[in-house]
Amino acid sequence: MAVKRDYYEVLGVSRDASQDEVRRAFRRLARQYHPDVNKDDGAATRFKEINEAYEVLSDAEKRRQYDRFGHAGVGAAGAGFGAAGAGFGIEDIFETFFGATTRTSRRPTRGADLRYDLEISFEEAVFGTTREIEVPKTVVCPRCSGDGAEPGSPPQRCPTCGGSGEIRRAQQSIFGQFVNVMVCDRCRGSGQIITKACAECHGRGTVQHVRKIPLTIPAGVDDGQQMQVPGEGELGGRGGPPGDLYVFISVKPHPQFKRQNYDLIYDVGLDVASAALGDEIDVPTLEGPTKLKVPPGTQHGKVLRVRGKGVPHLRGSGRGDLQVRIHVNVPQSLTDEQRELFERLRDSLRQAAPRTDQGANGRHNSRGSIFDRVKDVLGGD
Repeated sequence: MAVKRDYYEVLGVSRDASQDEVRRAFRRLARQYHPDVNKDDGAATRFKEINEAYEVLSDAEKRRQYDRFGHAGVGAAGAGFGAAGAGFGIEDIFETFFGATTRTSRRPTRGADLRYDLEISFEEAVFGTTREIEVPKTVVCPRCSGDGAEPGSPPQRCPTCGGSGEIRRAQQSIFGQFVNVMVCDRCRGSGQIITKACAECHGRGTVQHVRKIPLTIPAGVDDGQQMQVPGEGELGGRGGPPGDLYVFISVKPHPQFKRQNYDLIYDVGLDVASAALGDEIDVPTLEGPTKLKVPPGTQHGKVLRVRGKGVPHLRGSGRGDLQVRIHVNVPQSLTDEQRELFERLRDSLRQAAPRTDQGANGRHNSRGSIFDRVKDVLGGD
C-alpha cells in the first residue's frame, strides 16, 4: 500500500500557512497538473493528490483534525473527487478561478413550483372538505403543440448552429487552446428556427391558462399548513418535468372555539353559586349542544373535558377533546336579597369549624361541613 504524502508537502506550504497561501498554492498546482492541460504520465494522479490535500487544508475543522492525528484524523479525505480528477473539468477550473464557465447547460430543467393561498372555515378545517381551485399557469400551446410554429409551417433547421443548438469557438489561454461551447443565440439551443410563428402563442410554444384543480382537504388540517399537489406547477424547460403546486391553508377564526393542537377550547362563565354547589350546563360543540356536569366546589380556571368532541387526528384515528374552561363570575352589583344571602354565607363560612368526627381513613373531614353550610345559605338541595 502506498504511503500518503504529507498534505502540506503536497501543496508546498508550511504548517503555519494562511488560508490565502493554501489557496494560491492550490491554484498554481491545479493549473500545472490538470489532466486536461498536462498529458504527462502521472499528472492525473498528481492532480488528484493536490485536490485531496486542498480539500483538507482549506477546511478549518478538517485541518485541525489532520494537524492532531494525521491522515487517520480525516478518514477517506478526497474520496468525493473520484479517479483522476473525474467531474472536475477545464470549465470548472475557469469557473473557480475566473468566475466564468465554458459551457451553458442544455439539459432538461424542472419547472418552477407554484403557490396558492386558500382560506377555509373553521368547520371545514376540522371535518375536511373538497374544493375546486383555479390556478393560472403556463401550458403547452394547443394550436402548435408547443413547437411555436403555425400549423402547416414546420420549424426549419437553424443555419447558424446547423441544428446542434450549440456554437463552438476555439480560444487561446494560458492552458493552451480550448473550445468554448455556448448555446446558439439564434435558436436558443433548440436547433430549429420558426419561419412563421404560431398565431396563438406567437412562437413561444406556451400560453397562459387557468386550470381548475380539484382539491381534497383532509379533516384536521390546521392554519398555516400546506398541501403539495405534484405536477401542477409550471412546465419544465427542454422537456423537463413540471414543478409542484403548494396550497397554503388559512383557517378563519371561530366566534366561540379556539384550537390547541387537536383540542378545542371553550370559555364559559359560571356564577358563584353554581360553582360552589355544582350544576349541569349546556355547552356548544361543533355537532350541537351537549350537557356538562360541573362538580361542587369548582374553582375559577378549572378545565373540564368533553371527550371526543375536538379535532380529528390528521394522520391517524381518534379525535381530540373539548376543553371547557370555567370562569367564575363575581357579581359587581347585588339586590338587597342577594346581599343578605351573601352576608349570611360570609358569616357562616367565618364561623365554620372543622368537624371533630373522623372519616373511615382516620382523617378529619371539614370540607363536607363547609359545603353543607354553603348549600343551606344559598338554598341548594
